[in-house]
Amino acid sequence: MLTRILVRTPNWLGDAVMSLPALRILRAQLPRAHLTVHARRWVAGLYARETCVDDVLIYAARPAAADWAGRWRAARELAARGFDAALLLPNSFDAALVAWLARIPRRIGYARDLRGPLLTDPIPPPRRGEIPPHQRHYYLELVRRAGWTSARASDGPILLDGVQRARAAGRERWSSLKVATDVVGVSPGAAFGGAKRWPAERFGEAAAQLARELGGAVAVFGSAQERALAEVVERTAAARGAPVLNLAGQTSLEEFIELTAACRLFLTNDSGAMHVAAALDVPTVAIFGSTDPEVTGPAGPRACLVRTPVECSPCLLRECPIDHRCMLGVSVQEVVHAARRLLSR
Repeated sequence: MLTRILVRTPNWLGDAVMSLPALRILRAQLPRAHLTVHARRWVAGLYARETCVDDVLIYAARPAAADWAGRWRAARELAARGFDAALLLPNSFDAALVAWLARIPRRIGYARDLRGPLLTDPIPPPRRGEIPPHQRHYYLELVRRAGWTSARASDGPILLDGVQRARAAGRERWSSLKVATDVVGVSPGAAFGGAKRWPAERFGEAAAQLARELGGAVAVFGSAQERALAEVVERTAAARGAPVLNLAGQTSLEEFIELTAACRLFLTNDSGAMHVAAALDVPTVAIFGSTDPEVTGPAGPRACLVRTPVECSPCLLRECPIDHRCMLGVSVQEVVHAARRLLSR
């Protein structure tokens, strides 16, 4: 009988959202087990909101390969908790190594990145075409192949727990910031490189036009490293007469979730912010270019894609080696029209 299960979670916010169906199926199949997630600090707040999770441990070892001390500390902490099994959702060698150092009796993960000898249950990864392409199914299939469920999950929407509570808290936050209720949220950044980013000036133009139509304001979100990008959106939107608040680098994940939940509309690239907004049931316009929406598209009930079909997309490159035609081919008016259609539903 498995009573204490550790789940090592993905390191990126979008992947964390897409891992939720796997966690929920695991909880449904093992309702009496104590389910702990081992998560990076920047995604831990997402899992802390989920009712399927009993406990959240922060994995604090630095991503740098040389941080052996951090790995040892993490392994000792896990060993002291007496886990029966570890389900490793990331493919990384690091995830398997820490579970092995902690001597967790059953260590389950895909046999990737030369880590098979560290696993007690090395699961063959699915071959192309064996499962639906969306990333959620990659995590779900690991749970199935581990023997915890026989069912294959559907492509239903992914929603965060407590959406209504988050929305109410977000409205209070917006009120305290003296911001109008009808907020057009904008996330102009995207991890992995510039190829995923629609021009910041166009985000500013589209957001300003929509905010004026709604009688609301524009709010720009992002990390501290994306502050300069957010400032371009801020200047562009302000020049077009829209009230703007630049929150890049100024919100925790928990604050971002609540503020986004209370947005009337959200404009974004393929990013973690996109997945969060869509999973909060916020009308979300996602602009895709270099990445594949069949794999990483938003799974919320009120999200739509805008993309220009070009022969080189999806290329999955960090930076465009030619003319960025996939993103530059998307006009401001296409995004505005997509947003209007969403709001009219």
